Amino acid sequence: MRVKEEIIGKEVVDISGIVIGKVTDVEVEFETQILEAFIVGKGGILQSLGISKKETVVPYDLIKLIGDKILLNSKIHEQTD
Repeated sequence: MRVKEEIIGKEVVDISGIVIGKVTDVEVEFETQILEAFIVGKGGILQSLGISKKETVVPYDLIKLIGDKILLNSKIHEQTD
């Protein structure tokens, strides 16, 4: 999937400019092929080894802009608490 290849590895930044992490995977609705969410890793040595459990699911409707970085339209901690 071309979109996945272009999205994975991009930094995700919330509306206040705080880097949340980098996209490690995407969730796509199988039947409709609609992008539903990004899986964002929190970083660190364990993530680079592929064994980190620190992930945040960012629903697609929180995305404001996708460019060199992915900008959210709110602070992520407001959505996950």
